[in-house]
Amino acid sequence: MRLLTHNMLASNVRGATTGYPLKLEAAKWVTKEVELNADFIRGLLPKIDWRALVAATRALGLPELLPEEQPAEEEIFAEGAAEVEGSAIRRIHHALLEIHVQEGSLVCPDTSRCFPIDKGIPNMMLHEDEV
Repeated sequence: MRLLTHNMLASNVRGATTGYPLKLEAAKWVTKEVELNADFIRGLLPKIDWRALVAATRALGLPELLPEEQPAEEEIFAEGAAEVEGSAIRRIHHALLEIHVQEGSLVCPDTSRCFPIDKGIPNMMLHEDEV
């Protein structure tokens, strides 16, 4: 499961007020290199909950990957930034698309319901009494 996916998921368990953001508890994660597409990142950023993304990277033990506050668009998409190792766009791209959680769980912030992640796939199915 990519952190992009994590950023979009919410719990629909009965009793959950928002069910978002889900707390990430990763037992195993890997990095898979993906070609950077600046236009894709530009279109995606307005849909991303920055605080949830930062919390997810911190949960993985990567506190220095992303800053607490989202960098300005001018910094992210500066001319030539995509070619610079460690630039804001490269770090955002890495966090969203190259980190894959293989094993672990997602925990509802409202109900503490645990959703397992197995082989990179989050199981968000609800039990009959949770609907």
